[in-house]
Order: sequence, then structure tokens, then C-alpha cells
Amino acid sequence: MGKNKYKYYEVRKIEDLRDMVRQTAELHPDCSAFTLKDGNGNFTSITYRDFQKSINELGTALLVLGLKDAKIAVMSENRYEWCLTYLTVVNGVGVIVPLDKELPVNEVTSLMSRSEATAIVTSRDYIQDIIDIKKDLPGLKYIISMDPVDETETPGVIYLYDLLEKGKKLVESGSREYIDAPINPDEMRMLIFTSGTTDKSKGVMLSHKNICHDIMGVSQLLTADTRDSILSILPLHHTYECTAGFLTMVYLGVSIGFCEGLRHIQKNLQEYKPSIIMSVPLILENVYNKVEKKAKKENKYLKLRFGLFIAPLLAKLGFKDIQKKMFREIHESLGGNLRLIISGASALNPKVSKAFRAMGFNLLQGYGLTECSPIVTVNRLEEYKDGSVGLPLPGVEIKIDNPGKDKIGEILVRGNNVMLGYYKNEEATREVLKDGWLYTGDYGRIDKDGFLYITGRKKNVIVTKNGKNIYPEDIELYLNQSPYILESLVFGVDDPVENETRVCAQIVPKMETIEEELGRTPTDEELHKIILAEVKKVNKKLSSYKRIQHFDIRKEEFAKTTTKKIKRYVELLSGNLSNITSKFRIK
Repeated sequence: MGKNKYKYYEVRKIEDLRDMVRQTAELHPDCSAFTLKDGNGNFTSITYRDFQKSINELGTALLVLGLKDAKIAVMSENRYEWCLTYLTVVNGVGVIVPLDKELPVNEVTSLMSRSEATAIVTSRDYIQDIIDIKKDLPGLKYIISMDPVDETETPGVIYLYDLLEKGKKLVESGSREYIDAPINPDEMRMLIFTSGTTDKSKGVMLSHKNICHDIMGVSQLLTADTRDSILSILPLHHTYECTAGFLTMVYLGVSIGFCEGLRHIQKNLQEYKPSIIMSVPLILENVYNKVEKKAKKENKYLKLRFGLFIAPLLAKLGFKDIQKKMFREIHESLGGNLRLIISGASALNPKVSKAFRAMGFNLLQGYGLTECSPIVTVNRLEEYKDGSVGLPLPGVEIKIDNPGKDKIGEILVRGNNVMLGYYKNEEATREVLKDGWLYTGDYGRIDKDGFLYITGRKKNVIVTKNGKNIYPEDIELYLNQSPYILESLVFGVDDPVENETRVCAQIVPKMETIEEELGRTPTDEELHKIILAEVKKVNKKLSSYKRIQHFDIRKEEFAKTTTKKIKRYVELLSGNLSNITSKFRIK
């Protein structure tokens, strides 16, 4: 798509992330970079000038420790010190290795070993775990704590703010080793491990050029400035939140606050009153489900549906702020200032995206993967299609490899946002990087206007005996629209007797809704009857070969990544799905 067809906002050019921080600090020195909440509920602000100063001080201290070109891990909840560590390391020290704090200790050990991390910066909650595994990590020289430490209980652990103080003195005495350190924008400076939804995690090598290309691309598609604030909700170790919710916001001069955890979203929205949030479909769908549930309980469901229909029409006719006025209660529940929601990580139900737009929120849905820094496509503020993941970023090309009659095939990506390769895995790199294109492993189609639609992962595709492709994610989207289904996993099972591939599903019922409607806990027979009816409704919407033939009901939710995507390979290898063909047959 050329720049003449769609609207782009002007952006300033950045060569690397240090250049980005320097420019923002010069343009907006006294503006808030971070809004922080202390243990007593008091709020303080860190300016962009002070943020840049702290980066220089910490970087200087880390070089004195001998960490030049070292790999440094960071693992904690979302907080200011995480952001400080990230930009300090990549802007003149070495390679940053963000780790998922939710990983079991053995996996943390494995990733620390695979990355060859020399140091780790972590918070109070994880210090003891790192101390315990240090014996298994001979290359780990330094454990740096974001929080004050008791040296008698944690010997050898360095306090981050002690390093900052040392760095401050060195900078004040004239040290410029860190400040003037050369940066090669083409070198690996970020080592990001994939979430491993379909396979074992891989170490993705990213550069300043990769990340900066994404930052400038995203910034051409939205308006945000120093008047805006964002509440960081999703885990920072994931490139989606890191690039779009942290680094892009620094580039734009937005003030960043941190959610205290998913249980605290509602409270933190009221406290910070952000104008922007990054989200995943599960969070947005939960918000909308609560809106619907409340409307039904108060006998206002028809009023809600009418409002969602009429509000956008009235807005187009020029009735200013009509949507915000009509859905004032919902806006206030989200802090009152929220104007922009960016959704990613997985497909968002079109019904939900339409509803949020109808209520007066700008909603951008996009597509990306860690290997692309991560953003590839985004719906624009004015050019969007619900159900699609949007148009390519400026400077990014996409195409469909070997499309079938349905125009579906593997999505290929080319651009400066594409990774350098997988760390110490040349074979895997060669499999996905060919002739300048990244083979994403995702299936999709591109419509006549250039909008991309995701149909599922290549590894998840069910291929029938007669060669037809079935995309389980499409069927799951239908199932999950049911008010009685919380989540589902669709997969294929070969039936040796009939010599056919059966489409099967495991379904987690939405017990709260079912119990509320029945006024009690359903019997197993009643529960099966309710879910069977929903499966039949879905089957009516599907071609005969795509219809669910067997299903099973499970009580516990599926294993998920920290961005709330089902770990399909974990579930498929667990053995929990192996006996499904002996269960219920859809008749």
C-alpha cells in the first residue's frame, strides 16, 4: 500500500534507542516519563531529563563492573526499574535478555544458561530463586536487586540504587565511557525468547534497527504526545508490550504508569486515568461480557444493543462526544480518559471490537510476532476492518505463499523489523528466513484492499484425508462467542476405523453464567446438554467437513502464556486429549 492511499502522521527519524532517548529528553525534558505509585499510595513523577540521566549513571556503573558486551537478564513485575535496566543495557552496555517472571525456576535456569547471561536484574520476589539456582549457572557473576536487600540474608546481591549512586559520582567526575560508547544499530542487542505456544521457545536476536523501524512505523499510525498517559498492563518481557507500550511511548513523550497486576486493573485505571492502554482480546472480551451481563441483569440489554447501533450513526452526523455521553458509565469505569485501545497477541472477536468503537473508543487491532520486533500489521484509526488485523506498517511488505483456492496460505514478511535470526540455531533460522522473507508459520489471506486476515498457525492446521485444510482457530472463535463457553481448543484426530480425520474439541464451560441462569450447579448431564446445543449452533455455521464431531468438557482452564494465549503444544502433548474420540459424538 502506498503512502498516497492511507493517512500517515509525520514522525522524527531515530538511528538507535539511545538517539531516541536523547531526542525525547531534549524535546520534553520536564514532561513526565513515568508516574510511580509507592507502597503508601502516593504518586511521584520521573521526568524525561531525569530518566536519561539515570540511564547514563547506571550504564556507567555496569561498565565498571566489567559487563561491557555482556548478556544481562531482567526479570520482574512491570515497574520503572525494568524499563531503566532495558534501555541502560542496550544503549551502551551489552545485550538485554528479558525473562518471563511466571516461568518455573527450572525454565529460568535453562534460559539463563542458553542466553549465557553474566548478570541478572530482578526484584525482591525472585531474588531467592536466583540465589538458589546460581550454583547451576557458573557464568552468572552478578545478581542485582531492584529493591533494598539485607546483606546478611542475601550475600553478594547488589542493590540497583547503590550502582546508580556510584555511576552518578563517576559521571560527575567526568566519565564518558558509557555516554560515548559506540552503538552499531545492526548488531544484536536484544535476545528475546518466544512464548512457545506451539513449540519449544527460541531465542530471537533483535537489533536497534529492528526495534526503531517498528517504533517509527507504529507512530505514523496514531496520535499521542506528552498530554497522554498509558497504563502498562501486559508483561514487559513480551515484545508487544515492550515495543508498543514502553519504547514507542518514550519516543512519543507519553507518561507511563504500571498496573499492579490483573486483579488490580479496575483500581489502577481509576487511579492513573490513562488515555491509552495495550490489551489482549481476553481482557477486552471480559470487559464487554461484564457490560452485557450487567445490562441483562438490569433488564437494559435491548437498550444497550440499540445504543451500540445508534451511537456511531449520531457521531457521524456531527453530535460531538455523543458516544462518550451515552456510555458514560463504561468510560468512567475505565478511568474516564481512555481514548485509545491497542489490541494484539491473538484474534479479537469482531463483535467486541465493534462494540468498543460504538462506545466511543479508538481501537487498533494488529498482528505481529517476536521475530518482527513484533508488529507487522495494524488497523488504522480511520481505515480498519473488524475481523482483520489491518494493513502493513510503513516499510513492511507482506505476501501469501502458495495460496489455495480460498486464497489462504502462509504469511511472509519482509522489512527492517525482521529479526537477525535465532540465537545459536542456524538450522531453525534457515527454515524461516529465505530470500529476504520471513516465513511466519501463520496462515492468512489478504483482501483486495490489502487488509490481512489471520486464519491460524501452520502447525495447528488440520488436514483431512481428502486434503482439505481446517483452521482450528476459526472454529474456536465461533465457539468462544457462546455465552456458555469460556474457552476451547480444537484439534484433529485420525479415526483408523473410518479412515477419516475427526474434528474434535475440548471446551471449558463458563460455569458462572450457567450457574447464575440455572440458580444452581448443573448436573453433568445438564452441562453436556447445554454445551452440545452450543456446539450444534456452531456446526450450522460451518461447512460439513469442518464440523465438530466429538467434544469433551473440562473443568480447568488451559495452560497459557503470560499474554493469555493457550499453550497448544503443552495441551496436545499432555495426554489430556487422547481419549476424546471415546467421548460424545455429535448427532
